[in-house]
Amino acid sequence: MTLSLAEKRLSFRALHQEGCFVLPNPWDVGSARMFQHLGFAALASTSSGYAWTTGRPDYAVTRDDVLAHLAALSSAVDLPINADFESGFAADPEGVAASVRLAIGTGIAGFSIEDRNLEESGLYGKSMAVERVRAARAAIDQSGEDVILVARTEGLLIDPSALTPAIDKLVAFAEAGADCLYAPGVAGKDAIAAMVRAVAPKPLNVLIMDPATTVAEMADLGVRRLSVGGALARVAWAATVASAKAIKEGSFSALAGGMSGRDLNGIFGQFE
Repeated sequence: MTLSLAEKRLSFRALHQEGCFVLPNPWDVGSARMFQHLGFAALASTSSGYAWTTGRPDYAVTRDDVLAHLAALSSAVDLPINADFESGFAADPEGVAASVRLAIGTGIAGFSIEDRNLEESGLYGKSMAVERVRAARAAIDQSGEDVILVARTEGLLIDPSALTPAIDKLVAFAEAGADCLYAPGVAGKDAIAAMVRAVAPKPLNVLIMDPATTVAEMADLGVRRLSVGGALARVAWAATVASAKAIKEGSFSALAGGMSGRDLNGIFGQFE
């Protein structure tokens, strides 16, 4: 079945209305198609996972690189794509709006804008961060497209104890027009529950950082969306590096754990 762009965006918005869903983070077309094959309802890009496929660190790719990547992902699968759009590839609100218009044109169903100030290696203050979210909201509204705006603060990745400032920013982002809120780094049931209550009735996205976490636990706390960022890409890299190290030392035994070429060809052949 081939879904239209409008159908992808409609289904993505519907996922945010109730329940709790998982967004695995593909790093290329192959992983995106594999996750569709496995039955996920939607996907989210990962800035770090994509950067590593190009041999660069996170935040080292250009806006044009990311736009091409998003267009490739969006056209490759019948699932809505939520874009990790970093800091909007601009500092001022006008620049963010211009980037958002370009991102919408790639066929994504949603995107996140974070408050990381790459020029100063810190975060934008609350006032500027809110203006950037407002600019993104206005760009979506002016486009007439039904695209989800996820506003995120990176504060807890810098200072895990800064829960109150993170919640304050998310509440301000919600008031500025964000459809979904996100503070990667939030941990602990009490903190997550407090964040859910603060942004309600708007949905909260939580980045899974503890492998022992379950979907049921997050659903019980009222979390609507779960994502894993670059974690799946790191798992793939770990397996590849471990196998390559064993080969370098003279053993090919690790290759026995790989998927068969027949299985992979059968899965990807379904998309042709």
